[in-house]
Amino acid sequence: MKNPKQTLIAAALLALGTSQALAGVSAEEAKKLGTSLTAVGAEMAGNADKSIPDYTGGLKDIPAAYQKGTGVRPDPFAADKPLYSIKAADVAKYESKLTAGAKELLKRYPSMRIDVYPTHRSVGYPKYVVDNTQKNATSVKTNDGGLGIEGTYAGYPFPIPKTGNEAMWNHLLRFGGHGYYTQYDSINVDSSGKAVLATTGQINVEYPYYDPKRSGASGEADIYFRTKIAYVAPARRAGEALLAQDYINPMKNGRKAWQYLPGQRRVKLAPDIAYDTPNPGSAGASTYDEGWIFNGALDRYDWKLVGKREMLIPYNGYKLTYAKEPMAVTTANHLNPDYVRWELHRVWVVEATLKEGKRHIYAKRTFYLDEDSWYAVASDQYDARGQLFRSGFASVTPAYEHPAPAASAQWFHDFVGGGYNVSGMLGAYNVGVKLIDGLPAAQWSSEALAGAGVR
Repeated sequence: MKNPKQTLIAAALLALGTSQALAGVSAEEAKKLGTSLTAVGAEMAGNADKSIPDYTGGLKDIPAAYQKGTGVRPDPFAADKPLYSIKAADVAKYESKLTAGAKELLKRYPSMRIDVYPTHRSVGYPKYVVDNTQKNATSVKTNDGGLGIEGTYAGYPFPIPKTGNEAMWNHLLRFGGHGYYTQYDSINVDSSGKAVLATTGQINVEYPYYDPKRSGASGEADIYFRTKIAYVAPARRAGEALLAQDYINPMKNGRKAWQYLPGQRRVKLAPDIAYDTPNPGSAGASTYDEGWIFNGALDRYDWKLVGKREMLIPYNGYKLTYAKEPMAVTTANHLNPDYVRWELHRVWVVEATLKEGKRHIYAKRTFYLDEDSWYAVASDQYDARGQLFRSGFASVTPAYEHPAPAASAQWFHDFVGGGYNVSGMLGAYNVGVKLIDGLPAAQWSSEALAGAGVR
């Protein structure tokens, strides 16, 4: 039997180990960046049969149809044809390369198919992101058991991740430019196949973390992400507005969010715009923390880095994102397969298991992070019985002229209630994803939110 005093000492040491800061990789391991690994930690070489090609720095040739200064990006791969298609009868053959959600869609719906195109590693980065990521590799630390970070410059914090928390921080601090503006449609398709406009939103997203003029490391009170949305349609939601911001250490500085409702004519704090609160914009097909596949604090789950796999994922989704008639991309039960481009890429797989004593409608979640961009491109959510509840997908669609990754179109399937939501459809508006500098600080105040939402 253990000595009680020894047990107490061991417990104290364990507590200390989970709260203290954990450092990055060694200088020797960091030398892989830019040699065997890309600047952000992806494998430079392709796979054995080159169905995943070598990384060559992202897309270099900008389509001639692209108009300089616009956010609308013509498809640089429009001439590609599918290499093969997968239907329900083919699931066993491609079992290891499909997410649980993709397999479920194929098995449930005879009309579902996955068209697999040639793989293009089209993601690129500006020099300051590359340089800062190299600096971060050896200097960034996690704290509060991996729930916060410190000492991070304007780049990816953990290009050579060792834990699930580190991999998820790469997603949370993914690069998509300093800021962007767009106007988008969100469409709900119910279990009967009826499609309706959920919202049309005008959204500003800003990463103060990636301000190219910023120098020095981030502090725990610094905002890394903020978004402001003004809803302009349908009529029942026109005039609503939302503002939210997240901090480098969410355990010390939790999310702050405000909402403006025209019927009340006032801005109010909205603490529930987080975690598993149902997102009304998706008719409950997703939660608030499923925006961008995942957002917000990591504190409700234990995160396990499973490893890397070759997976078929949505990618280079220009045709989907910029479809001129957004309703045309929807069919009953799933997106119109003609609009969805799937490619073979390597992804990091991260499993999230609900912590004892914590509450969330998902008991377990699996996330798939694109190795070239660190964007979460797919997720599977399970209920307390271990059954697949919902799945999400997002299609990486790089801004090739900047360069910067992006993932506008995202969609979520509810396998219990039926139906799905697709959001980030930009084609009805001549805006695209317009990369911009940060807005003036006054535009991010709660007072400014009321003006943004007035009809």
